[in-house]
Amino acid sequence: MSVDPMTYEAQFFGFTPQTCMLRIYIAFQDYLFEVMQAVEQVMLKKLDDIPDCAITPVQIRKCTEKFLCFMKGRFDNLFSKMEQLFLQLILRIPPNILLPENESQEMHPCSEEEFQLLQKEIEQLQEKYKAELCTKQALLVELEEQKVAKATLKKTLAMFDELESVGRDQGASDFRESLVFLVQNSRKLQDIKDNVEKESKKLKIS
Repeated sequence: MSVDPMTYEAQFFGFTPQTCMLRIYIAFQDYLFEVMQAVEQVMLKKLDDIPDCAITPVQIRKCTEKFLCFMKGRFDNLFSKMEQLFLQLILRIPPNILLPENESQEMHPCSEEEFQLLQKEIEQLQEKYKAELCTKQALLVELEEQKVAKATLKKTLAMFDELESVGRDQGASDFRESLVFLVQNSRKLQDIKDNVEKESKKLKIS
């Protein structure tokens, strides 16, 4: 098999010529094995029809394998010539042929220094793109956090509205007075709870 990478041909065909030849070789080889196996099966069937035949299936298998090796050797020799023909003439792009996607490079050639500068610029643009992508992800995360904070603030404002409504029901005209009233009632309830727990402990002790 050829060791020439044939990159230009691979660019044109979309596959390497060596890969194409390898697949052809494997297909022909598989077909050769299948034919020899079919021939062997026919010979074994004919052997069963011959009474008192001195030829055994093992002998037929040895002969089949020997003939297969002979055919494979001939096939490899012919395929080597066919591969040389295909890779040098049929699947080879002449050096004077320019692919359409490479015409711009031929019209606007660049030196090694210019190529290195372009390569460096591409790397910088890639890094910039990665940074912008990270920034975008951070902004999306922050946006989600703002949505959560907005929902929490909305609930807090609704709670304050309820507190103000309770204060009005208790006769407190000002929200601060209402909040003080609720805090005082909360403390009173806490004191009552503490007293109940103390009395409960005393009852258990006695």
